[in-house]
Amino acid sequence: MTIRGLRTAATVTAAVALAVGASAGMASAAGAASGAAGACGPGALKVTTTSAGSSQAGMNHEGTYLKVTNTGTSACAIGGYPGLALEGAGHTALKTTAHHGDTYFAKDPGAHGITLKPGKSAFADLVWTHAGPSSAQAKYLQVSPTGSNSHGVVAFDKAVDGGELSVTAWSATPPSAS
Repeated sequence: MTIRGLRTAATVTAAVALAVGASAGMASAAGAASGAAGACGPGALKVTTTSAGSSQAGMNHEGTYLKVTNTGTSACAIGGYPGLALEGAGHTALKTTAHHGDTYFAKDPGAHGITLKPGKSAFADLVWTHAGPSSAQAKYLQVSPTGSNSHGVVAFDKAVDGGELSVTAWSATPPSAS
């Protein structure tokens, strides 16, 4: 592995570790608040992207919603912010920096617990810019709904300036500007 590869792996590992700490507390709080729902485990969640009926493009910004659906047979809880990592062709790791909070298109609902019944979904707004000379050509996006090492990979053929992504916390409905 090259030095750049080691730095990229270290950056992704640090981001995942940070997200694990933040979302573990949120999942515990959500489980306690709902009484019965424990944290969503590996294999219980499916990640996709969706427009959710709204276009997110303007001023060199582009966006989509991340959608996580409980495919399990019992309710489970998630919270906080999704862990993110860009991948290039051949699923090679790309330098990725995720900024948590408001995006260009949506207000951040803030980290809070969400109980997902079977078949129900939560959403986060994901935004990036694509006009700079330092754009990285991503082909895939790793999404860790709970910030753990368990993640889904979705097709993501996008140019992303500097590997920088902005993302809101998970919400029961797609986050909006209002």
